[in-house]
Amino acid sequence: MPTPTTVTAPGAPSAPPSQAAAAVEVRGLTFRYPGAEQDSLRGVDLRIAQGDFVAVVGGNGSGKTTLCKAFNGLVPHFWNGDLTGSVEVFGRDTAGLGVAELGADVGYVFQDFGNQLVRPTVRDDVGFAPLNLGHADWAERADRAMAGLDLTSIGDTFTWQLSGGQQHLTALAGALALAPRLLVVDEPAAEVDPARATALYEHLARLNRERGVTVVVIEHHAELVARYARSVVLMADGAPRWHLPVREALGRVDDLAEADIPVPQVIDLARRLAPGTPRLPLTVEECTTLLSSLPSPPVPLTASATVPRAAVRDAPPVATVAGVTHGYRTIAGGRSVVLDDLHLSLHDGEKVALVGSNGAGKSTLLALLAGLTLPRDGTVEVDGRDTRRVSAAELSDAVCYLVQHPEEMFLADSVRGDVAMHPRGRRVPDADTLVEEVLERVRLTQVADRDGRLLSGGQQRRAALAVALAMRPRLLLLDEPTSSLDLRSRDDVIAMLAALAAHIRCTVVATHDMHLVAEWADRVVVLDGGRVLADTDPATLFASPEILSRARLVPPQVSQVGAALGMAPVPLSVDELVERAR
Repeated sequence: MPTPTTVTAPGAPSAPPSQAAAAVEVRGLTFRYPGAEQDSLRGVDLRIAQGDFVAVVGGNGSGKTTLCKAFNGLVPHFWNGDLTGSVEVFGRDTAGLGVAELGADVGYVFQDFGNQLVRPTVRDDVGFAPLNLGHADWAERADRAMAGLDLTSIGDTFTWQLSGGQQHLTALAGALALAPRLLVVDEPAAEVDPARATALYEHLARLNRERGVTVVVIEHHAELVARYARSVVLMADGAPRWHLPVREALGRVDDLAEADIPVPQVIDLARRLAPGTPRLPLTVEECTTLLSSLPSPPVPLTASATVPRAAVRDAPPVATVAGVTHGYRTIAGGRSVVLDDLHLSLHDGEKVALVGSNGAGKSTLLALLAGLTLPRDGTVEVDGRDTRRVSAAELSDAVCYLVQHPEEMFLADSVRGDVAMHPRGRRVPDADTLVEEVLERVRLTQVADRDGRLLSGGQQRRAALAVALAMRPRLLLLDEPTSSLDLRSRDDVIAMLAALAAHIRCTVVATHDMHLVAEWADRVVVLDGGRVLADTDPATLFASPEILSRARLVPPQVSQVGAALGMAPVPLSVDELVERAR
């Protein structure tokens, strides 16, 4: 694979010299996991230059994670299997080096980052690796890493008390504390609120620019790739299809679509409203400038604009939360307050997006609604029943909670067994037919006999969703259901939620995915400081800068472009903006 020339995106650090030595050199790498029927990697040839900022993209199961695990020796020293070919990192063959030895040069943050947290508190965990490796300045390293990711204020918090996003940042801080020359992060934006995702990428960019750290990210968020990556590797069927400069890579719309990777909305807008433009925009600012310069630019067509979608507030309540206060024990013995005198009603027919920064209480609220947690003060009623007076098992016919970490949903030895567990246990008519329909809908029929815990991260998300869908609850609670999913899988989730409207009275999705909010939700509840900061619709939320800033939310690019052009209400999709521009 030839070394690509590099083009710098706005906001990204300057490109490394084309003659830079290799950080990673992969030659003829083929790998198959034990028991697998086909290779996960197939004859991979790839060169990553020192100082590059590389985004590895591709559909779920394309081999992205397996490839990156070969960079620090996890493949094949930890995940063993049939391997041919070679991987060199900074000129050293990984075949002759252990994972611990490679760890001095290669920092790695897993997609299942919770498995990297091994100490009780955030500060202990971040300092664990440099302390173990004998660095005299281990405490200073930990403090710097935490400060860089805005974790200092929760340094004494138990790791099991953290939100998913906070756990992710802690795992990243632990990797950064070793000051690696190569940093690999699998899905940096997964389960992190949008503002923190941007801040995280800014931190990675500074490390890349100021310290020369080679950064490799596995990423599904094309807008982050556009802004920060210098080059892009497209993985398909276990091998790189190409490795190109970022602007050229994101211009290959057909290749990306075939791999279920969405191009940034700003590029889609440019292609549709300014066809033939010689330089595709990579940022909102570039797109706004381009569209404003058109002979007939989009204008604020308020009179003919789409009316914001309204929530169904006059329908019967499915669940009510009244005066709920809840928290957890801190390391000092006191109690933190996660939810503070919270009041909320969920109604029949609603599609509710629950949003807010990491630690705002979204997952805690879902656990309370599912009856898995009981409120310290106040009451929670679901389907007319007080959760204090009925067990979570009894509620399970009415409520299904898809947790943030999908592997926790797998109890049987196969995906099919997990999906069938509830309908068969409850003797649902035509349970087997229902199971096969759900498996086909989530595109998991071919791996239905595999253990769900051994699937890729994206496949695990789909399998966990299949478990929830087979239960057909009246209240469906989903925690980050589109995290780590490729475009096709994400669209499948949205389509499945829409198709199940006849069976599910109310769906609540806790999410950082603002595209999901824009495309699916008719009501958005914003949590901040344990209370409801806003209860509105997507278009109104995306036009409310004060609320967005306080809750660390970033609207979809199309909404930002529409706002910059003066459109009111702001558009929620590319199709909507294009239609209003004509």
